[in-house]
Amino acid sequence: MKARILVVLLLAAVSGAVHAQAWPDRPVKFISSQAAGGGTDMIGRLVADQLSARIGQPVVYENRPGGGNVIGTQAAARSAPDGYTFFYASAAALVTDPHTYKSLPYDPVKAFDVVSNIAEVSFMILAHPDVPAKTLPELVAYAKANPDKLQIATDGPRRFSGLIAAWINKLAGTNISYVPYVQMTQGIQDVISGRVQLIILAVPAARGHIAGGKLKALAVTSAKRLHDYPNVPTVAETFPGFDFAGWWVLAAPAGVPTPIVQRVNGEMSVVLKDPAVVEKMTNVGFISRGGGTLQQVRDYVAGQHAAWGTLVKEIGLQPE
Repeated sequence: MKARILVVLLLAAVSGAVHAQAWPDRPVKFISSQAAGGGTDMIGRLVADQLSARIGQPVVYENRPGGGNVIGTQAAARSAPDGYTFFYASAAALVTDPHTYKSLPYDPVKAFDVVSNIAEVSFMILAHPDVPAKTLPELVAYAKANPDKLQIATDGPRRFSGLIAAWINKLAGTNISYVPYVQMTQGIQDVISGRVQLIILAVPAARGHIAGGKLKALAVTSAKRLHDYPNVPTVAETFPGFDFAGWWVLAAPAGVPTPIVQRVNGEMSVVLKDPAVVEKMTNVGFISRGGGTLQQVRDYVAGQHAAWGTLVKEIGLQPE
């Protein structure tokens, strides 16, 4: 019996190795759980095209939006683990949704093997120019002295801006009220007009409004100050350890042969070191930290999963 099991395992290993050597012999697919358009989509298509050039096969980019990431993530999770479908995965899909939904039709931790970093985007805490605060500590002091005067526009209590706003309220001991928007474009207009005083936006969405003097940046949510905004402090300079940014990684359905995963990780590392690729990302407000080793990217995602879990627990958000 033991000999038979050993033979089966050896045959499976040989079969996987042969399959990996032949890969890729047909087009590869990237599934995104987000809608087409915007900087996020542009970056996903950019790296798909660059990977295609390196592996000699088309990389088809497919948007599967809807259900708060559920539709696309489920499609990717249920794909065959043969190395021909990958998930262009957002932080929301992999590490915040598991804490904000009571149940999901997949387990983001067990359903995927993370393959490579792709990009990161910081968020900014922004204020209408009339708000008498230039920094986060000044904002906290003003909010405590004027508890009924500030409102912050968010995209809802279970999305990034809402979670970050609630965490800052918790850390600062403030009670800034939230104004949720289905469409953040309306939230932006309300802050620009002064009907609402504060908003949290990703850098690409904030840049034009800062440049035009319509909004002022008080702090960024990434661990380090941004190259393009060196004078804007991080939230972590006020509340040490604060590091909440949006990010995207490439993930594979669990079970893809290791040689294929290693090959894609290596190819993505080359793609993300290309100066032209880095420049295009930077131009739309995103950051590339390089592809990273398999261990590095998996440790990072695991750490982010734990950090967002702590945030959700501490703000008392109940999953729905």
